[in-house]
Amino acid sequence: MNDPFARLPEAASFTVTSESFTDGAAFGERQRSGMDLSPQLSWSGAPEGTHSYAVTVYDPDAPTGSGFWHWAVADIPATVTSLVEGAGDDAGEQLPAGAYQLPNDVRLARFVGAAPPAGHGQHRYFVVVHALDVATIGVPADATPAYLGFTMASHILGRAVLMATAETPA
Repeated sequence: MNDPFARLPEAASFTVTSESFTDGAAFGERQRSGMDLSPQLSWSGAPEGTHSYAVTVYDPDAPTGSGFWHWAVADIPATVTSLVEGAGDDAGEQLPAGAYQLPNDVRLARFVGAAPPAGHGQHRYFVVVHALDVATIGVPADATPAYLGFTMASHILGRAVLMATAETPA
């Protein structure tokens, strides 16, 4: 299976939980396309030296050759340890001060819900909180999530991962 972390630098593990879905289980309707509510997230145990966080949601199983980015948030202050469900809406007003959303693969700076093609099988959605050694990652607000990932690679101290699934019957 396509492991999105296989070629990334090693990082310490810490804990992330969600009231919106259970790790390893299917996303609910609220995190599917149509409702498009970003999941609630809470994290703890980040490595010492963490100066900020980034959150990403990525589907490596999308039939694109490069996966599909559903959400990317940069520059979450180190004092923040949770995001409410729906924080990734168009306005982003529930995100902490200083944090910003990058355009996803639909080119919207917001969370876009799971929508695997009908009959394509089960997709995995990696919901990741990245603990970074810098207060600001320095990528433009119109950058792609892939560029954020490239820029973060040398700044990741820790990675907290949840995985959800979704499937659309044929």
